[in-house]
Amino acid sequence: MSRFKLTIEYEGTRYSGWQIQKNSRTVQGELVSALRRALDVKELDLAGSGRTDAGVHALGQVAHLDVRTVLGPEIIRMRANDILPPDINIIEVEKASAGFHSRHDAIGRQYLYQISRRRTALGKRFVWWVKDSLDVSLMRGAATAFSGMKDFRTFTDDDPEEKSTVTKIDEIVIRESGDLVLLRFRGSHFLWKLVRRMVGVIAQAGRGKLPVARVGELLQDESAPASRLTAPPSGLFLEKVYYPGDHVRTDLPPPMSVRHER
Repeated sequence: MSRFKLTIEYEGTRYSGWQIQKNSRTVQGELVSALRRALDVKELDLAGSGRTDAGVHALGQVAHLDVRTVLGPEIIRMRANDILPPDINIIEVEKASAGFHSRHDAIGRQYLYQISRRRTALGKRFVWWVKDSLDVSLMRGAATAFSGMKDFRTFTDDDPEEKSTVTKIDEIVIRESGDLVLLRFRGSHFLWKLVRRMVGVIAQAGRGKLPVARVGELLQDESAPASRLTAPPSGLFLEKVYYPGDHVRTDLPPPMSVRHER
């Protein structure tokens, strides 16, 4: 049995998330089906670095593949991509050690969220259009409440795979790029719906409808106002998964296909 490390990009619009589900089309399911055909095998195992929700995209999802094959990494990549639908693409296949685990070995993850300040005909599947005026300085002030080691129990839903709701957010960067407001979140790991709820709260502060001083209090508010402010999945991208030795990248540009030009 050989183990490979796969780096994958996908548009999540048509899928019920990453993880295989009965009677639902998922990214993992499409990959497993394509790899079985490409390698002409019935038995293989594909495990991702983490799940993404329905409608969420990835620029750099990582998975490990266990399969019996004599084919090299580049042949595997090309054969699988010839079969995969156009909204899923394997960027790279690398030979990995038997002990490599895409989830357990990851030391950090980085997400990008794109808010559009205008209605867009071409990029609506990749942004959240916020009609109200946004004050980016207020958004940055609100984001400071989430930095560091925090208990995000009021910002997530029950998840049997998570034993703790405590996570460390290393950095939140908010910047403008034309008509886009880009929010980057880097941390050890992220709970279910956490990024989308942080974005929703930060945007509410940017609208002037939530005082910045109130944002930190939402982490203890059991009435769950954060859940009512959950941002849509369309603007969210899993941008990068970090492993030991990787360099931190916060200067990555937004996806070319959704850049807004004046």
